[in-house]
Amino acid sequence: MKKLITLMFIFFSLSSTAKASDLTQFDFPLLIGDWYWFSPDQHDNPKAENPYKAINISFTSEYRFKVKLLKRDGSVEEAEGVYDLDENTLVLSDDYGDTQHHEYQLNHNQLMLKGALFTKILPSDLSGAWQSDEIGGGDVDDRVSNLDLLLRPDFLFSVRVQGKEGESVTHRGVYFLEDDHLVLIYRGGQQDSQFELDADTLTLTNTQFGMQAVLKRQVP
Repeated sequence: MKKLITLMFIFFSLSSTAKASDLTQFDFPLLIGDWYWFSPDQHDNPKAENPYKAINISFTSEYRFKVKLLKRDGSVEEAEGVYDLDENTLVLSDDYGDTQHHEYQLNHNQLMLKGALFTKILPSDLSGAWQSDEIGGGDVDDRVSNLDLLLRPDFLFSVRVQGKEGESVTHRGVYFLEDDHLVLIYRGGQQDSQFELDADTLTLTNTQFGMQAVLKRQVP
C-alpha cells in the first residue's frame, strides 16, 4: 500500500503546500451548472395553469445566473443577474433591480426551487467509462500504469488508479463542470483538472500536479 501513496498524491492529494484553484474553494459547488425544469403538460395551451413549458437556469462560480423561460406560445423570456445563497435560501437579483428570495434544496443533480424540481443536465458527451491510453507529466510516478474513470450522467463518478505491480486505489464521489474544468469531489478532498474532449478521446491536464492523462472511451 505504501507505493499507492505516490499514485494518490498525483491524482487526489490536497497537499498543504499546493494552492487550490478557485473552483475547489467555492462554497456551494454542486449548484454550478445548467438546470432544467419541464412541465408535465407540454401542450401549447395558453390557458394552462402554468404558462411555461420549460425553464433553464444556469449558475456560475462568479455568482452569476441566467434564466430562460419557454412559454407555451413559443416565446422565450430571459433574465440574468447575480445570486447569493446560504444553506436554506437562494437570492436572485436580476440586472433590472428585481430581487427574489427562494427556499431551496440541493443535491448533486437535483434542485428543488419554489416547488419545482430542476435536474442538472450534462452539457458535454462526457458520460461513460474511460480508460487511460497515456499517462505522463513531470511529477507522475513511473509506477502508475492505468487510470479508469467512470462519469455517470447523474454527476456521480468513480475512479481507480492502478500501479504496475497490480495495486490499486478507488475513489467515488460527485463531479461538476464549468467551462473546460472537470472537478471531482470525494471524501477528503477535491481535484480540479482541465479537460478536452475530442470524439472518443478525453484529455485531462492538471498543472498543479504536473499530470496529463489521455483516456479512451470504453464501449460497453
